[in-house]
Amino acid sequence: MVRLHVKKGDESQFLYDTTVKIPTDSLLTELLEIYNGRLKIERICCEMEELSKHGPFFPPDMLGLTEEQIEELKLVDEYESICVPSGGNRTGLNKDPVGRRTGRQPQENMSSILGRAVEEVRVKVSKKLVTSSVPLTREIVHEQLDYLRGAVMIAYPMKLPPYDPIRMEFEGREELGGTHDSLQVIAREEAEMWFCGKQIFTGKLLEEFIGKNEKTKVVVKLQKNGSGPPAREPVMSEEERKLLMMYAYRKQEEQKKLAEDEDDAHLGSEWADGGQLKRQFQGLRNIGWKPK
Repeated sequence: MVRLHVKKGDESQFLYDTTVKIPTDSLLTELLEIYNGRLKIERICCEMEELSKHGPFFPPDMLGLTEEQIEELKLVDEYESICVPSGGNRTGLNKDPVGRRTGRQPQENMSSILGRAVEEVRVKVSKKLVTSSVPLTREIVHEQLDYLRGAVMIAYPMKLPPYDPIRMEFEGREELGGTHDSLQVIAREEAEMWFCGKQIFTGKLLEEFIGKNEKTKVVVKLQKNGSGPPAREPVMSEEERKLLMMYAYRKQEEQKKLAEDEDDAHLGSEWADGGQLKRQFQGLRNIGWKPK
């Protein structure tokens, strides 16, 4: 089983276990499903945190308007009485400073359910799993999405409004155009996969690019096509570089101390005394002179 360390640019994303016999088309599809799935999970987690604080999204025609403007235009949120959280809303409004959400905050126990789900899921798909040598799979990503969906259903059994980003994400209707998130997502038709400065083309087997050894670990980079070859991996890691610099510094300090010592500094040592053996035979060692 070969282990792939998947990166985008210089940033580690996740580990993935596979075989060198896998077709590169299937491999690229699976890696993108995990990569884009992690991005979707993070988007949902961010919105769920806002949902627990400020309630559902404003209707599109009310988004960005002040209360005075809403009253003047006589706009009504038709989902206000439908999309009610379990146990009802808290008393008063917790207004969204950005003006995207209604401020109708769910009860504390429902907010806790949403927050706990977000915290647990982020751990399961964290980039820190790379340093722990824990690989990711499509199944794990799908399980975490289902877990988030279940938490939202518990808090909002009547569902969220159809225009809420969380519901749109779960239903595959997310609109990312013009956002920073859209720059991170890599569509299948525009994806490239690279290894050691060489592109891994589709229509082949992975072993044609990385060799036939199953018991190995290689770095594979994902990127959008047209970006050119990604930067090669450094010869040594950052930790190895720091250790090497510390070793070189210690050697330099030792050389400085040796250079500062005088050439005849050893002459005062007992082992360098030429008359030591003679005094030893004559019994003249360790003689002390004290006035009477």
